[in-house]
Amino acid sequence: MLIAPGAGGSAGSPALTALADAIAVTGVTVERMDFPYRLAGRRRPDAPAVLEASVRDRAVAVAKRLGVGTEELVLGGRSMGGRICSQVVAGGLPSAGLAMVSYPLHPPGRPERHRTSHFPVLDVPCLFVSGSHDAFGSPAELLEAAEVIPGPVSHVWLEGGDHGLGKHASDAGRAVARWLIETFAVPLAS
Repeated sequence: MLIAPGAGGSAGSPALTALADAIAVTGVTVERMDFPYRLAGRRRPDAPAVLEASVRDRAVAVAKRLGVGTEELVLGGRSMGGRICSQVVAGGLPSAGLAMVSYPLHPPGRPERHRTSHFPVLDVPCLFVSGSHDAFGSPAELLEAAEVIPGPVSHVWLEGGDHGLGKHASDAGRAVARWLIETFAVPLAS
């Protein structure tokens, strides 16, 4: 599994580390990545094409190193990281599935600006894990938006969680781990 951070985070951020650690308990190899702007020490995200290319390149490299095709990788991440991964899969990169934590459905206070134009071509299993108080999209908004996804969709709501998840980051990771086990028959590591 390849996971990417949110716009303000990095591969080493506490939220992404907690997410990866909870998933790794299943025995799934989890690789965290950084986007080019973070590696260059910048705070402002790169253009979408650059972000997408970095996910695509990293997924291909991870798959090659593991001796599998990208269709055997689950892609995902937190906030912008999950969104960019979903755009890459919609753009044609084969993937086993998508796990999106705190998906940024729209900017806070701007519900008319949905980031979902690519949803109708997501034909892989998709998991959305969100806090029940996420300003980037309420449970009702996300449920409605995900109706156009042709692949199987699962939702997990973390009661009281906001977009940053805070103390709920490990809960999000455990939700992703459960979904991997249920969706892909991943055996628990011994």
